Amino acid sequence: MQRKVAEVNLESGMPTVDVALQRMKNYLTTYKRQGYKVVILIHGYGSTGVGGSIKAAVTRSLGESSMRGIVRTYVGGERWSERKKEMLGICKALEDYERRVANNEGVTVVVLR
Repeated sequence: MQRKVAEVNLESGMPTVDVALQRMKNYLTTYKRQGYKVVILIHGYGSTGVGGSIKAAVTRSLGESSMRGIVRTYVGGERWSERKKEMLGICKALEDYERRVANNEGVTVVVLR
């Protein structure tokens, strides 16, 4: 049976942005190799109320060409409702996580290649 969805808390231990990004890349690579379809990254929204540096760095990093071999697509929780149908079409198991993802600016859903 293929594993569908994994969750990773990138803010655990209050890491620096660089440490959080390295952690993210390691987890995405590992979960892809293990056959997961989706990884939900928990990066928080930042204590300032205007978006955290880890969130911004995660979004920027996921769009980089170096991630193309790992990342098929991704969406932040705040845009979930716009892309919900597409994401559920790719991975129906995301239905089980929808309440935690929808409108949650502290998470990003990543579909692996």
